Amino acid sequence: MAEPLTLYKLIILYMLQKVDFPLSNAQISGFILDKGYTNYFHLQQAISELIESGLVRSETVRNASYLKITDSGNQTLEYFGEEVSADIKKDIREFFQENSMELKEERSAMADYYKSDKEGYLVRCQAKERDIPLIDMTLTVPTKEAAEALCAAWKKKSKQVYESLLDMLL
Repeated sequence: MAEPLTLYKLIILYMLQKVDFPLSNAQISGFILDKGYTNYFHLQQAISELIESGLVRSETVRNASYLKITDSGNQTLEYFGEEVSADIKKDIREFFQENSMELKEERSAMADYYKSDKEGYLVRCQAKERDIPLIDMTLTVPTKEAAEALCAAWKKKSKQVYESLLDMLL
């Protein structure tokens, strides 16, 4: 039987291997903490060690960390995946069946902003479907508040904006 921290890492790798899109730290944490597998601090230690060892890659977008398994992570899971019990694997499969649409939609429309070298803020808005980029645009806005508002609106209206652009251009 695996040591607890090793088991938490394998659970995270198993979760990341079962989806074709990155999962946020919050999504992984929500599942693992709701199931009572460990506490927040041990979970964050496991995630940190997975990133440091190159088994997982992390990308930050608007204060959220998204995790994706690497080739090394897949190899590790191939060797040690049997350490994750059938019951835990079943819990993970059920979690994805019940939440797959919400998990995908959360990642399909992304927006982030940063201070421009010249004036104002640049807001990068992206929409993807199955990791295929549909639209990727950058807009300049005058204030941080406008940038934050645009990011929030993009999450809700990206599909409408994309469809409107297609209608206007085609």
